Order: sequence, then structure tokens, then C-alpha cells
Amino acid sequence: MTKTALVTAGTAGIGLETALGLADAGFSVTVVGRNTGRGAQAVDRINATNPALPARFLPADLGSLDQVRALADRIAAEHAARGEPLTVLVNNVGAMFPERQTLDGIEASFVVNHLSPYLLTELLLPTLTAGAPSRIVNVTSSAVGLAKRSFDTVEPPGGYYGFHWYGRAKLANLAYTFDLATRLEGTGVSVFAADPGGAATDMTNGTMTDPKIVSPALRLLWPLVRRKFERSTSGPASLAARPSIVAATDTALAGRTGIVIGARAQPVAPLRAATDARVAQDVRRLSERHAPLTVS
Repeated sequence: MTKTALVTAGTAGIGLETALGLADAGFSVTVVGRNTGRGAQAVDRINATNPALPARFLPADLGSLDQVRALADRIAAEHAARGEPLTVLVNNVGAMFPERQTLDGIEASFVVNHLSPYLLTELLLPTLTAGAPSRIVNVTSSAVGLAKRSFDTVEPPGGYYGFHWYGRAKLANLAYTFDLATRLEGTGVSVFAADPGGAATDMTNGTMTDPKIVSPALRLLWPLVRRKFERSTSGPASLAARPSIVAATDTALAGRTGIVIGARAQPVAPLRAATDARVAQDVRRLSERHAPLTVS
């Protein structure tokens, strides 16, 4: 039976390189993105890698929870109609915002980096379970190490600083990843986090150059931090995609779950805060409140 993979934000950068790696590994790949032109180009590149398994592009703005629901409904219905399993879901979508924005009335970074992949995953769990053994790969970030670890509300007190709020949303998603792995033990669905390390992408070449994205305390050191960051993000997206590809395909990970695949494409120790049961409980409560699985 054909192995299938769904990669969000899969039309460029790390997402596209992940899709190419999955196609090379024998997967029929669907990539999701907003831009149909980039989607067509991505499909052409993927098909050139493995023409025997045609790729496809599905348009969706993953900053809209309504569009996430519609995407999940379509994927689930198609797989049920074809009797075809969904083998791998790679939640690659992510974004950092230099100024506070809202999407669906919710702070944008929390929507894109956590609520969107959370909702898509939860809605596709029946499809993934039906196709077990299957895998979920959530792309994380080293920015989680500087994140506020309180999740009483979506928006913490204090000023808005894009880098820190991005890291906090990624921490929420990482805590969700470990919580989900525990929930799904025994189902045949494995859950992994993949840390791409650094790569030269639109985000690192754009938003990360603005010192206003960090708190005043870190801003004083930002020229030094930025130079160090730029040195670590000078590699190609193809290298940064390796952790996601390994998490999705490595046979040595069969039957294992709740593991972080680090930037060197090897398992690494998780951030302690992400495995804290209290953090997971707070993240679960926020997620269920702001991205309910059913809408009236």
C-alpha cells in the first residue's frame, strides 16, 4: 500500500525540502500552502524526485482555524473514500511577527505556531490511527529555551516581543507533542518533535534582523546574538529538513514515541519545561478553549 505524507507550509524552505526527502523515501506527498504559484512549483520539484508517486498541492491559509478545519475535513474524507492510510503528518508551519497581530481574534504567533498544528493534528487523529503505524512530526525551535513558561492565558503580561512570543508558542506546541505521545501510546501512532537548528529562510533573513523582536534586556546584546544566530543559520534548508525526514522515516524509530530529533538528526534530551505535566495541562486547556474540535 502507498505510504502517504502531508506537509504543512511545504511549498518552500524547510517544508519543501522535507517533502522532497519524503518523496525520495517513497511517499506520496501532499503539500499545503497559501500561494498556488509556489505550490505548483513545489509539486514540479517533488515529481521530478519521484515521478512514480505524483505529489499534489492543497491551498489553505493555516493562520485561519476555519481553513484548518476545512483542510482536515477534506483530507479525512479523501483518505476514507480511497481506503488509503495517512502515514505521516508533518506540522512544519511556523511564523514570527515583529509586531503584535491577531488571527481569528487570537494573538497570531500562538495561532500559527501552536493552535493551527494542534487543531489539524487532533482532527486527523482518526485518520492517522486508522492508518497505523503512522507518525506525527511537529517542527520545534531552539527559541523555546527563552520562552515564558506560564500558560494561564494566550497572551502573557508585558510588552510584545516577537522572538519571545514565537518561542512561547513553540514551547506550547512542544509540551503538546509530549502530552499527545503519552495519550497515543498503544495506538500505533508515534509522535516526534524535530528541531531544524538553523537555516537561511525567509524568517531568518527578514524578521530576525529586527532588534525590536526581543525584550529590551536582550536588545542590548542583540548585535552579538544576531551575529551568532546568522552563523548558525547560514546552512541550506535541505540540511535543516533532515531532523523532520528522519523523524518521519527512520526505521530505527519504529514503535518509539515522545522523542525530539535534534539539529544533527539524532535524538536529544527534551527541554524540561516541555515535559512538565502542569505546563501540558495549561496548554491543553488553552488549546481546547481557543481551538475547539467542534464548532456550533
